[in-house]
Amino acid sequence: MPFRAARRRDRRHRGVWALIDALIWFGAIYGATWLRLDFVTRPVLVLSTSLFAITAAVLHLLVGTLIGPYRIGHQRGSFEETTDLGRAVVVTTVGMFLWAWVSHPVVVPRSVPLMAGALALTAMFASRFLIRSWHSRRNAMRANERRVIVFGAGEAGRRVLRSMVRDDTSGFFPVALLDDDRSKRRLHIDGIRVRGTREDIGDVALKFDATALVVALPQADAALIRDLSDRGAAAGLDVLVLPPLRDIIGGQPTLHDLRDVKLEDLLGRRPISLDTTAIADLIAGRTVLVTGAGGSIGSELCRQIARFGPAKLYLLDRDESGLQATQMSLTGQGLLQGDEIILADIRDTDTLRTVFAATQPNLVFHAAALKHLPLLESFPLEAWKTNVLGTLNVLTAAAEVGVATFVNISTDKAADPTCVLGYSKRVAERLTADFARTQPGRYVSVRFGNVLGSRGSVVHLFTAQIDRGGPITVTHPDVERFFMLIPEACQLVLEAGSIGPDGEVMVLEMGEQVKIVDVAKTLIRMSGRRDIDIRYTGLRPGEKVSEDLFSTDEDRRATTNPLVTSVGVPQLDLEEMYSVVIPDHLAAADWMREHSTSTANVLI
Repeated sequence: MPFRAARRRDRRHRGVWALIDALIWFGAIYGATWLRLDFVTRPVLVLSTSLFAITAAVLHLLVGTLIGPYRIGHQRGSFEETTDLGRAVVVTTVGMFLWAWVSHPVVVPRSVPLMAGALALTAMFASRFLIRSWHSRRNAMRANERRVIVFGAGEAGRRVLRSMVRDDTSGFFPVALLDDDRSKRRLHIDGIRVRGTREDIGDVALKFDATALVVALPQADAALIRDLSDRGAAAGLDVLVLPPLRDIIGGQPTLHDLRDVKLEDLLGRRPISLDTTAIADLIAGRTVLVTGAGGSIGSELCRQIARFGPAKLYLLDRDESGLQATQMSLTGQGLLQGDEIILADIRDTDTLRTVFAATQPNLVFHAAALKHLPLLESFPLEAWKTNVLGTLNVLTAAAEVGVATFVNISTDKAADPTCVLGYSKRVAERLTADFARTQPGRYVSVRFGNVLGSRGSVVHLFTAQIDRGGPITVTHPDVERFFMLIPEACQLVLEAGSIGPDGEVMVLEMGEQVKIVDVAKTLIRMSGRRDIDIRYTGLRPGEKVSEDLFSTDEDRRATTNPLVTSVGVPQLDLEEMYSVVIPDHLAAADWMREHSTSTANVLI
């Protein structure tokens, strides 16, 4: 029954508009004749003009029913309706012009049908747009609507705004547009005007009693979203965003894609440009082995590598639960069966050699490492065993089977290091560079900062503290760090692995550093709680206030990807590495500190 009622309503609406258009044609004939006769009324009010006007109205109804806007239902003022309407008016105009041309005696002046067609089409368009604007304004009276400011008057903003205006059930009513492009200052879209730039968010929200700010910029970077989110929060507005275009099905944003701001939007979002051809050439049809495959970075690397069709993808880790989670994400089952699942510790040289001899990988991504700074400060011997000797073991096993490409995952703490974690990862970079000098394959390192969502990250820590009711502990009010999303980092790791020069460190563009206290405040605001305190505990041993992506003496070189920079790294004498004995934690810390400098034990 509802369907039949809707069909009857649609037919009724089409009939009403057909009658309106017929009356418009009738009036247009009289108007055109009056204009043609220099506004002299008497010769217009004759029987022949009436007959011509009635014929034009009837002909338009017939044409419009056969090929025009009355044969099917259209959204009022849509492109489809205006196209059909224009077609019907053109056919009617041509028909009436032919009658005026061949008639004897002359029914109306021959130019009248052409003038009347233009007048009729203009009046039909105007009536539809007036009705649509009235309908849009009427929708403002719907209950429980959010009065919305839309930031972004580009294509995405237009789509979202029109969806709000035309969908009676959207729950949104746009009251203003904002855009930083001042050339759009006078622009109107569906009756909604651009009222200013981001600087005007507060004033516009107050003037139009807005309750929400919609950021309709799917390609906006984190810095812009942070700024708009802060301005919106200051104005008492809820902030909604469109996700990045890569996350939108079909790449065409709609009203249904809107969502609340996530921490990833504020800290890690950036457009990533990849040379997928080079990455495919690196991976497709090759045997790939990933160490640390159960960790945050390693597991995401496996998922992205799998997209490029490797002949075989081996997952190596000492964490059986991590391996199971990665296998589940790749295959949908976590039975831990199959020879691609390898439970092994990179500290075990003999086991690694056996594994590499059996798998014969062409490409190795080395992501296994210990990474928690304060723990490694307390137990530097563990950093030596895993991050240094473990890396040396993986490099040695890879070289023995003639690996074609070896990618070592490093960290920004390896640039001018001041902590055990940084020392150990800097040594790992130097070891990788030395294998590049002595082995036929290509050996590169990739350096980047913090990744959002990784296990043990500050985000997880703060979220847990908020759930417990606080306080949030921050070491220092000025501490700041680089942040990147795990998928973004792994995409650039693959890119760096495909373009990196032999023996060099590829440094990923991380954007601007973000204060950790701002992250804490953002998480508190997003949680909706106002009773969470922030407590400062003081810098920990080895911790910097700000991180660096490059050492002071590193010579930076551009690559084919503007998001990746290449730097050289001095090699480390492997003969010394094989003979050194580290007896305790203190000796481990001293040795790594000494050998993490750029000048220590450099082979010329």
